[in-house]
Amino acid sequence: MPALSTAAGLHEVLALLTAQLRPDANLTAEIGFLTEVFSENSFNSLIKIHQKLQQYVRQSPLPAVHSAAALAEKIKEELQSGPNNSDIRELIHLLAKPHLQAVLSAHDTIARKAFGPVLPPMPDDLEVEDEEESMKIVHLVKNKEPLGATIRKNEQTGAIVVARIMRGGAADRSGLVYVGDELREVNDIPVEHKTPEEISQILAHCQGSITLKLIPAVKEEDPLNESRNAFYKVSRRRLRSKMHVKALFDYDPSEDKAIPCKEAGLPFRKGDILQVVSQDDSVWWQAKRMGDASLRAGLIPSKRFQEKRLAYWQKHATLEQEKSSKRSSSGLRRSFRLSRKCRQNNQTEKQTKQNESVEYLTYEEVAIYQRRPNDTHRLVVLVGSLGAKINEMRQRIIAENPNRYNVAVPSTTRQKKAHERQGMEYHFVSKPSFEADIQKNRFVEHGEYKDNLYGINVDSIRTVMLKKKICLVDANPQTIKHLRTAEFKPYVIFVKPFIQEPRANSTAAETAETDVIKELGEDDYQEMTQSAAHIEEKYGHLIDKVLVKGDLQTACNELKVILENIEREPTWVPASWVRP
Repeated sequence: MPALSTAAGLHEVLALLTAQLRPDANLTAEIGFLTEVFSENSFNSLIKIHQKLQQYVRQSPLPAVHSAAALAEKIKEELQSGPNNSDIRELIHLLAKPHLQAVLSAHDTIARKAFGPVLPPMPDDLEVEDEEESMKIVHLVKNKEPLGATIRKNEQTGAIVVARIMRGGAADRSGLVYVGDELREVNDIPVEHKTPEEISQILAHCQGSITLKLIPAVKEEDPLNESRNAFYKVSRRRLRSKMHVKALFDYDPSEDKAIPCKEAGLPFRKGDILQVVSQDDSVWWQAKRMGDASLRAGLIPSKRFQEKRLAYWQKHATLEQEKSSKRSSSGLRRSFRLSRKCRQNNQTEKQTKQNESVEYLTYEEVAIYQRRPNDTHRLVVLVGSLGAKINEMRQRIIAENPNRYNVAVPSTTRQKKAHERQGMEYHFVSKPSFEADIQKNRFVEHGEYKDNLYGINVDSIRTVMLKKKICLVDANPQTIKHLRTAEFKPYVIFVKPFIQEPRANSTAAETAETDVIKELGEDDYQEMTQSAAHIEEKYGHLIDKVLVKGDLQTACNELKVILENIEREPTWVPASWVRP
């Protein structure tokens, strides 16, 4: 390693150490971990702060005064008793600002080196039941926020112990409360013989100052030969805790009977982005909702736990449906029933198909993606419900800017007409060639119409993307899942018509308001409504934007704004699309 000057700081030393690391068969994981830690922006910022502080320590600066706040107060009093003009009034106003007073107070604290916390006096009547037990008194201050800790009862000893510490809560910020600590008193109220629910109510109603009496948890020291592995395990878990997920379901902790503390739960809606800050508990994660001002984390069901619950609920619903079906068919004659063996075989086959196709919507890990100038454009998938007529929107967008937008030319096995050109309206291919591409999974979607095959080949999408154009694909919702790859990074726009419920007394002006909002029969209205609801319910977790289409021109203008935003604004995408 090259020699360092005596003026080199810790930041320079670590930077040089990172550059000198060499791969080793026995230390690959350790070197990779160190490199990842040293590359963290937050870690480097802390090192730079440490270096700056060390410079001031070496310089040993001395404060001019130790009571700047008191001096400012005296100056303000002198000014108020003297002559009155605009400059004096402005100076008095500045000296009275809370921000300046806070800076002066911080200056005095540093000048006096009064850094230690002011602890409450030890009660004279403190009783210790066991001389070998050490009691600690923790003084916390909280407002209307929860304490940020959950408790449980030890079934063997009956003691009330801290079960978990919520990240960013009052207990976590204090740094004095740990998992496993035994709770004895809350504001001089003994908790012995009380249930965790009763204690939680006491804590919930406490405001301002809270004094906890705790017996510290007994922690066994790790053996020396395991300390390094434990360090790596904890550190990697902390790095992993930066995971962001997109919620694929609605959650209300007040309605969750399984959550250990409803007040500690974090409610969220489908589509919310959550930052998971702790996965230490395999059942209950700690997370924050992106965009919230609160720094406190809340409890959410873990992915695995939620999947198990959904599987149980689905199985329970299936059993109830089967019971209902048996009751309704109990009056049939035996000759019309299937044999027991046939029923079992059918049920087994049905269950196998369900297990193969089941997908439990819980969370999807996501990351921020910002398209760079040299990146290929994202594929834009337009999905329309019944009555949306998205093809006319797509054609108008392309006609207005053909150098920027294009469509993937479909393939077909039908004969080419006289006015058609190969590769323009369609790629005309033979049926054996088409079927061979189907076997190779090269079609995004395909179907048959009047004994001819039609489909969109992935190569036609790639052709548009290689031309540095934005490819617009009109696809069925079932196709979305197959297009969600890192190569295409599809942005899915669901277009549904603005449907006005039929009215008997509609005026001519109301009827002609748009080309989509028009009088519908009851059957048409129900069919269009159900089509849109079905797509949103079944495929809503795959949709990035919903566009309600009224008149064609307005819908096209809205679509153009969405397409422009895709290019310049960062969006949350599946983490696998951007992860190296």
